[in-house]
Amino acid sequence: MTQNLVSIEFDAAALDAIDSALAVLEAKLDNLITLSAEQRRKVIKMGDKSEAFCRQTELVLRQNPGIVPGNFDLHGFQQDIIALDALRPRLQRLRSLTDRADDTEVALGSDIISVALDGYALAKVGGQGTALDSLRESMQTRLSRKPRNPGKPAA
Repeated sequence: MTQNLVSIEFDAAALDAIDSALAVLEAKLDNLITLSAEQRRKVIKMGDKSEAFCRQTELVLRQNPGIVPGNFDLHGFQQDIIALDALRPRLQRLRSLTDRADDTEVALGSDIISVALDGYALAKVGGQGTALDSLRESMQTRLSRKPRNPGKPAA
């Protein structure tokens, strides 16, 4: 029996609406940045404990403005915390949607390969001497197991 993990269709109107919604998201989130791999590696990362420390520091500085020098950007510090708090729930929703889309993509691929393998089995059994020979040949190439190259022996 053929596997069917998901059955989904996208009509043109739905795809247009999705593309429009994505365009709005891209436009509204155009100030998001992209870090290079090097920047991502080098940047100081804030974990849960560090975040508590940062929020406590902001509270102390806000409550004691006399200890804050004029060249310290307390307002920018506070705006970053506000922006983080605004971004996180939306990011969680995007991650959840992306996870579902990824799972759907995997399921669709799995359904497709499962049906193709069933079709190949049918062609292999009943397609001798017919136009299915070329399909069988291409499938045999796809499914043939090639021996792995053994590791090069040390000199």
